[in-house]
Amino acid sequence: MSQYEHTQRSPLHLVLMAGAGVFAGQAVIVRQEQPSRIVLLSVAALFIFLAACFAELTVRDDGERLVLRYGPMPMFGWKFSWNDVESAEVGRTSWIDGLGIHWIPGRGTTFNLWGFDCVVVRVKGKVVHIGTDDAVALAQHIRAKISMMPLKEGQNRGGAAV
Repeated sequence: MSQYEHTQRSPLHLVLMAGAGVFAGQAVIVRQEQPSRIVLLSVAALFIFLAACFAELTVRDDGERLVLRYGPMPMFGWKFSWNDVESAEVGRTSWIDGLGIHWIPGRGTTFNLWGFDCVVVRVKGKVVHIGTDDAVALAQHIRAKISMMPLKEGQNRGGAAV
C-alpha cells in the first residue's frame, strides 16, 4: 500500500500578516503611550506567530497513524491511530465550522485551513472533518488503509457491531 501525504496551502497567513502590520502601525502612531504600544506590538507578534502556524495543513499516513500537522511552524497537530479509524467519506464543511481547529456540539471536530471540501472521518465513534483540497484521494486512501486493518471483535467494516 502506498503512503499518502498532501499539503494544502492557504492565503489565511497573508490575512494574519496584514493584521500584524495594522497593529504594528498603530503602535508607531501611539508612541507616547507606552502601555498601548506594548499591547499593540504583542497583538502584532501574536498574529505573526499564528500566520507561521497556519499557512499550511499537511495530512499524511506515517504507517501506523493518520497525522495532521499545521505549519510551517509545527505547533498544532493531531494523530489518529489507524486502529481507531472506522470510516471515511467525502463531505463539505459549513461556514459554521470555520477555519482552524474547532469542536462544535453535534457536528464534531474540524481541522480546516481553507475552503469547504473535507473528508468526514469516524474515529472511535466521533466525527472528525479534515478540510482538504484533495478530498477524494484522501478518502480513498483512508478507506483502503482501514480495509487492511484487522477487524475488532464484534465489528464489521462499517464500524457497527455485529
